[in-house]
Amino acid sequence: MSITPSSNRIVAALSVAMLASLGAAAQAPTWSFSGYATAGIVHSDNDRADYLIDAFKPSGPGHTHEWSGEVDSRLGGQVTATFTPTLSAVLQVLVQQRHDESWEPSVEWANVKWQATDAFAVRAGRVVLPVFMVTDARRVGYSNPWVRPPVEVYSLVPVTTNDGAEAIWRLHHGQSTSTLQLTAGRSDSRFPNSSGFDAGTAEARRIVALAGSIERGPLTVRANYGEARLTIAAFQPLFEAFRQFGPEGEAIAGRYSVDDRKVDFLGLGVSLDPGPWFAMAEWARFDTHSIVGSRRAWYVSGGVRFGQWTPYATFASLRTTSDTSDPGLTFGGFVPPQVAPVVAQLNAALNAQLALGPSQETTSIGVRWDFWRNAALKVQYDRVDLGRGSFGTFGRVQPGFEPGGRVGIFSAAVDVVF
Repeated sequence: MSITPSSNRIVAALSVAMLASLGAAAQAPTWSFSGYATAGIVHSDNDRADYLIDAFKPSGPGHTHEWSGEVDSRLGGQVTATFTPTLSAVLQVLVQQRHDESWEPSVEWANVKWQATDAFAVRAGRVVLPVFMVTDARRVGYSNPWVRPPVEVYSLVPVTTNDGAEAIWRLHHGQSTSTLQLTAGRSDSRFPNSSGFDAGTAEARRIVALAGSIERGPLTVRANYGEARLTIAAFQPLFEAFRQFGPEGEAIAGRYSVDDRKVDFLGLGVSLDPGPWFAMAEWARFDTHSIVGSRRAWYVSGGVRFGQWTPYATFASLRTTSDTSDPGLTFGGFVPPQVAPVVAQLNAALNAQLALGPSQETTSIGVRWDFWRNAALKVQYDRVDLGRGSFGTFGRVQPGFEPGGRVGIFSAAVDVVF
């Protein structure tokens, strides 16, 4: 397991809090353990590209693998230590496919929680990044009705954790419960080059996220807003090269570079689950104001429960709203012959990246079978219709893959919690 400077800070914070709590408590802490696991397999009927569920996945079914067991498979374990009625700590370790094709364990959560009052709590360390309806249980397949959360929406922000702190207010009024969650911190995420550019690290700094929800019986309504400053160093050589070509190149770099660039996210969601059936929907907007692009996405989903069986259906849509092409360097219509090859190469690199902005719609049908206590089998078929001229969320694209075409994805998974 790799340890970064931020990981060291988390461990130090946990150690200090644990020592303080032990000094304050007359009895030893109580310990509890829980876990979750998914064993899944996915097939694509198009072998000219890989189906990628987010930007951090290095490969998927299609070109690299006819059948892939790496898309959804994972194992997570969580240890909770309770020191006093108001002070506890949690450590959650996750094993799943990483950006470099390895399965090295990583720390998903590692934080100390202080329950100051019945209504107010604070966590410090590595905490969840609260940006979607399915947030805490995003990786816990058993808790979700589908094989995976709709890719169109949940690929917008594949980052799941934040190194920092959060404050949670929870108020009960009548039959309703209101929750307000404020999170601040930073995050580093490694990504592969399967999307068409060099592998590297996405550094998010000054993360601030605010999430509010209201629960009343079977109804939950949630709203999220978040912003951060994003730096992706892998893009810098490209834009430094553009800057060598004077004001026109400076303007292109200023428009598309990802160097301390502001990104923001807005999400709205609603779910209704009275028991015999469920329905839910989410809408999200993600803006990076850079070469990474800006997107809008939404989905609606519902299902009906017949004893142990839950058939369900989902429709999801994703659109890139920023430019997917740019004239690049033009020199007013005349490119000096001595620099023409370099200019052509830079413009091609810029447009190749802009063209990756995904647009697609997915219609999904599936069934869940709760065949055992705390265990479920899910089978799902996705029909992915790519937007005109778009590769959608597919990567490692090979000659012959048709932008704007249609791809069928078959998935099966067994989810357990323990």
